[in-house]
Amino acid sequence: MKSIWIMKGMIGFYIFLFFAYLFGPLVVMGITAFNTPTYPQAYPFESFTLDWFVKLWNHRAMMEGLWNSIIIGLGVVAVSVPAGLAASIIMSQIYHRARGLFYLVTISPLLTPGVIIGISTVIFWKDVLGITDFTKAVFYKGIILAILGQSSFISAYCLLIFMARLTRFDRAQEEAALDLGASYPQVFWHILLPFLKPAIISAIVIGFLSSFENYNTTTFAILADKTLVTVLAGEVRQGTTPALSALAVIIIGVSLFGAILYELAKRREQKRAEQAQKRAKVAERSEGETAALPQPSSA
Repeated sequence: MKSIWIMKGMIGFYIFLFFAYLFGPLVVMGITAFNTPTYPQAYPFESFTLDWFVKLWNHRAMMEGLWNSIIIGLGVVAVSVPAGLAASIIMSQIYHRARGLFYLVTISPLLTPGVIIGISTVIFWKDVLGITDFTKAVFYKGIILAILGQSSFISAYCLLIFMARLTRFDRAQEEAALDLGASYPQVFWHILLPFLKPAIISAIVIGFLSSFENYNTTTFAILADKTLVTVLAGEVRQGTTPALSALAVIIIGVSLFGAILYELAKRREQKRAEQAQKRAKVAERSEGETAALPQPSSA
């Protein structure tokens, strides 16, 4: 037996273990979502059923937590993406000696445990707002506090995404636009934002997903309200049911559907760009051939 065969066999076995460890729980959970036993059971498979999806839909606490998670995720995106964008622009323009200190301040929430962020958010805004009837009714709510607590560190993720994109930005474009009479808002809207469009989309997706799955900060800042993650944690403590497997199947399906749509849109854009390049080359070639033709002499 050659050593190369042993090497290939070991690599193949490692890859098999890796994908089995990665996708094995998802496969088992997908089977239990369609099996009839009241306890999650993949084998033996008794009979096919969709009752667990119906029970999931009728689970009032789960649906309320899902709705709150979506609201909090959208709120976090609305706060974190502009904050991260502003911080990245400041980072790229401030004096280089102050850049290190500014970077340390903005990134420090990522190094802070989520438990501390959640508790400090509640205490800080309680002291700042004061507990009156108005502030308690409008501001001092679990959803608002969860948005503020999560935004404190998710905005740092957005900052890193924008900084990675800005490293490839050519400042000569801004200088040229300003020399041609454009104002600073026009430069921002027509030059910088189009360049940052991929980073903005990435920041929105990552910010929403980071908020949706967050537990440590949310469980302390949410007060008496609930999110999907906190409801799931309580359900697991009491004993899991196949309804949770049904929820996992739905989340996996939505994720796959979104990934497929993104890939199709990306390929369509690449195809359009290639067609535009081909048309440009054809037009350039035809112009060159026209210029190469002998011009009629004037009498």
